[in-house]
This record gives sequence, structure tokens and C-alpha cells, in this order.
Amino acid sequence: MAFFFNFVAISFFMYHLVRLIMWAVLDSDIELFFLSKLGKPISSLRGKVVWITGASSGIGRDLAIALAKNGVRLCISARNISELLKVKQACLAISNGTLGPNDVYVLEMDMLHLNHHNDYFNMVLDHFKTVDILVNNAGRSQRAEWASINIKVDRELFELDVFAVVNLSRVALNFFARNSMKGHLVVTSSTAGLIGAPNSGTYTGAKHALHGYFEALRNEFPNVHVTMFCPGPTATNFLQECFTDTPGAKYNQSVQPTDRRMTSERCGHLYAMAIANKTHLSWVGNFPINFLLYIGLYYPNLKRVILKIVGMERLQRVRDSRVTTQSYPPKRKYTLNWKEDGWANLK
Repeated sequence: MAFFFNFVAISFFMYHLVRLIMWAVLDSDIELFFLSKLGKPISSLRGKVVWITGASSGIGRDLAIALAKNGVRLCISARNISELLKVKQACLAISNGTLGPNDVYVLEMDMLHLNHHNDYFNMVLDHFKTVDILVNNAGRSQRAEWASINIKVDRELFELDVFAVVNLSRVALNFFARNSMKGHLVVTSSTAGLIGAPNSGTYTGAKHALHGYFEALRNEFPNVHVTMFCPGPTATNFLQECFTDTPGAKYNQSVQPTDRRMTSERCGHLYAMAIANKTHLSWVGNFPINFLLYIGLYYPNLKRVILKIVGMERLQRVRDSRVTTQSYPPKRKYTLNWKEDGWANLK
């Protein structure tokens, strides 16, 4: 009997030790890691029609390339038509002849034109006759002190990152229902949609809102696949377009080569794996993002203790993904001020 209890105790200890190690060394959640090794390959989507919004740069661009490499037909949309045409050429080149010019449809689109979403959708249908998967990737991040954000910024960010996504998804959902299709809706969320990110209050709220919207959808329409994909710090140009605390202003900063960030190519590949395997929720990010997410999601009381021990200065450095030993300013009334300190970086 003693041997049995010792065996159980050792097994229990080893199980949790292995989990802790995996949290620390992986650049994705454990489910996505195993699916990337043992699950359906991206090529299982070959011939499907995938529409990616916000595909002119960053994660959207590299997701399109990862899918095109595996023979997936694409609609790529954004406002910047010239960049979309470059993405199309990259997709055709990497497809090695499996895709022709008509298999990558370029759609100039402004997500904020909600009244035209049906028209945009019909344009894609006119070209491909169907849409199998809609990837809601378009959106902007934010860098601003919570207490100083103008309420107009909250409204503008929610219009783009939440309401435009919800509206286009409803158009797609109605198409799936009319045609008795199972359908697949995919949303680019963020690690900020799982744990609150300092100096991105509105963005954090918007991403949390998306999880609420699509969790409700998943419960109402269990036949529709819903995938929430949450990138951590990624090497893209998104900082240039970030909202700030002032209406109409942009953060206009660049990611630094020395930042500890996941490459956009790696993120795009893992994103494609999540879509191929129809995961409910996936996240990616280099250490310590993955570790902190597991602690924050499954051990909230421990998270509060860790945050007190780590402190705001170190937390900001983790969020910035910066390799730096510079001293940070002293604490202020609310939080560290991005205007003075120039901090960046959580997608």
C-alpha cells in the first residue's frame, strides 16, 4: 500500500513538473504544440476558400503565405491595395504552382464600412462561389495610460476591433446557415484578451469583449467552428498604427530588432495549424509569455502573488519583450507613462 501511495505521489509530482517545463520552453499552449506535431497538417485545408481581413502586413500576411504554401485558396483584404498585391505575388510564388492568379483574390476593403460588409461578402462569393473560413484579423492595438484615454478613442477602437468583426462574422454566419454549412469563424485576439495588459486599457477591453461575443456564439450555434487565436509579442509593424489616448493620433513607433518577439512567420505558421485543427482557443508567445498565461488563467491567486513580487517595472519589461537593463522611472499615480518612457509591445 505504501508503494502505491509513493507511486501516485511521484507520478503527480512528475506530471506537474513536466507541465511547468513545457510552459517555460514552448512558444505556444500545450494543445497547439501537440496538434502541430500530431494533428491535422495545414495541407488538410487544400482547396478550401479562406478569407483573411487585415492581410496586407504582419500576422495576416504571414498567415496567408503559410496557407498558400499548402494550396489554400485565399481572399486577402485590407485598405492598402498595393501591399495586398505584393502579398498575392508572395502567395503565388510560395505555392509552387498549386495556386493560379484566380486562386488569390485581392479585395480592397475598409472594415469600418459596416454598411458595405454584405457587398464585400458578395464580391468574394462572385469570385469563389463560397467561403469556408473567415479569419477576422484586421484591427489595431493601443498604447496609452488608462486614466488619460479620451472616451472617443474607446469608441473608435471598439468600432474597429469589436463591432466590425462581429458584424462581418454575422454576415458569414448567415451565409453558412443559408447553405447548411458547418462553417468556421476565426478571430485574431491577443494575449491581452486573456490577461489585462497595462497601458492598453481599451485594447484589452476590446479583446476581452470578442471572447465574450464568440463564446456566446459557440454556445448558441454548436455546429459552427469558432477559433480564438491569441498572439503574444510578435515582430510586426503594428506599433506604428497603434491607437493612443488621443482621437486620431497614432503611436508611430517601430519594433526593435533586439526585442524578444516571436517572428511573424512563426506566428503565421502556428496560426494556420490552429485553423487546420479547429482549436477553440490557442495562444503563442516566446518565454515568459506562455508561462505567465498558464499561471494567470489557471492559478489567479498565484498570479496576484507573482505580480506583487515581480512589480510593475519588471512586468513592463516582460510586456515590452526588451533585452535591456535600463532603469525605469519611479511609480506614478496610475501607471507608467508611455508618452515619456516609450514603452511598447503586446499585440
